[in-house]
Amino acid sequence: MSAQKKVAFYTLGCKLNFSETSTIARNFQNEGFNRVEFDELADIYVINTCSVTDNADKRFKSIVKNALKKNENAFLIAIGCYAQLKPEELAAVDGVDMVLGATEKFKVTDYINDLSKNEMGEVHSCEIEEADFYVGSYSIGDRTRAFLKVQDGCDYKCTYCTIPLARGISRSDALANVLKNAKEISEKGIKEIVLTGVNIGDYGKGEFGNKKHDHTFFELVKALDTVDGIHRLRISSIEPNLLTNETVEFVSKSNSFVPHFHIPLQSGSDKLLKLMKRRYLKETYTNRVEAIKKTMPNACIGVDVIVGFPGETDEHFLETYNYLNELDISYLHVFTYSERPNTAAVEMEGVVSKKTRTKRSKMLRGLSVKKRRAFYESQLGNDLIVLFESENKEGFIHGFTENYVKVKTPWNPELVNTLQKIKLTEIDEDGVVRFNWITEPKFVL
Repeated sequence: MSAQKKVAFYTLGCKLNFSETSTIARNFQNEGFNRVEFDELADIYVINTCSVTDNADKRFKSIVKNALKKNENAFLIAIGCYAQLKPEELAAVDGVDMVLGATEKFKVTDYINDLSKNEMGEVHSCEIEEADFYVGSYSIGDRTRAFLKVQDGCDYKCTYCTIPLARGISRSDALANVLKNAKEISEKGIKEIVLTGVNIGDYGKGEFGNKKHDHTFFELVKALDTVDGIHRLRISSIEPNLLTNETVEFVSKSNSFVPHFHIPLQSGSDKLLKLMKRRYLKETYTNRVEAIKKTMPNACIGVDVIVGFPGETDEHFLETYNYLNELDISYLHVFTYSERPNTAAVEMEGVVSKKTRTKRSKMLRGLSVKKRRAFYESQLGNDLIVLFESENKEGFIHGFTENYVKVKTPWNPELVNTLQKIKLTEIDEDGVVRFNWITEPKFVL
């Protein structure tokens, strides 16, 4: 295949998908392909799909159309979670030439022998039971931070979730390999690493999902803290029952782990948590938040919550709303429940109307704005360290403090990917925080 072939990528969904797209893109580049942006002309377009929301499914078709507008003869490949769950459905979308399931996506270049358009998409997908080996990944598209995959798959059986069907059993990367990838990232001058996976607190289950934990998540955290050249490590999302007090305690004293946790709750009603088959009740969640705030009063805590789950009455919703309102948390990610085929929740009684789901979602999003504002206000006057991003947004450069407060200052390209000491001063009208320099900016850090 000639070295001039161009390939472009589009990623739907989570940080884990971004880390995998980045790794697959590097495989293409190693095979002599030239990577271009998705809105440019390319010979091959690869779309990494998501199955978590209805919206991601619908967006797939419009992304395919956009690619074909750039090049009607382009070879289109669908990979990722939706490609594993509904390969035939994606293969039937006009213009899609190939669909690769959970195990095949990392070998995508092996399947491309001929770039002629197909009448019908060609499907290569395994039974999900075969997705039992581990492929390490990390993303380095952004100069300032990288997503480092440490774990894949999930053994939990939450009644609303298709991820175990799309990604298979819980399995982890070897500790030595995670440390090697972290070192590679730090050598590229990237200042922040975000740990990612499907259920990262379950880290340590062996490559083939054997139940013996070679290492625990706590051991992973301790080992990563010793890697030279990493300025910041961030834990992306961790189940409350798997976030141990020893991990919280360690992060509070760590060299590089930042005081920011994202902990899925899903509901503030114990009855609904049981229906969802979550592995904790509200009391555990409250204890986690209190343990974090006790050791790190300025920690940022993000929460995932689902509205409109079957059986959620007005009383259950208000229980969730009031619980979150009183809890010392910083922001919410609100998901509106959507029916997913082959999940237990689809069969449940007490379906909540779409109108009610939308109304509840709006209420919680409003609460999230209030919570974030209160958190930002609590940080005014504090001395923090900001890592600046690389985009010029309307004449401003933005960045995040270690505890995830978003700040801005007039654009200066020399600040990109630098760490600077600042004092937070006021919240701007757009909700982003302004600051004063504590020391004059240093551009080589």
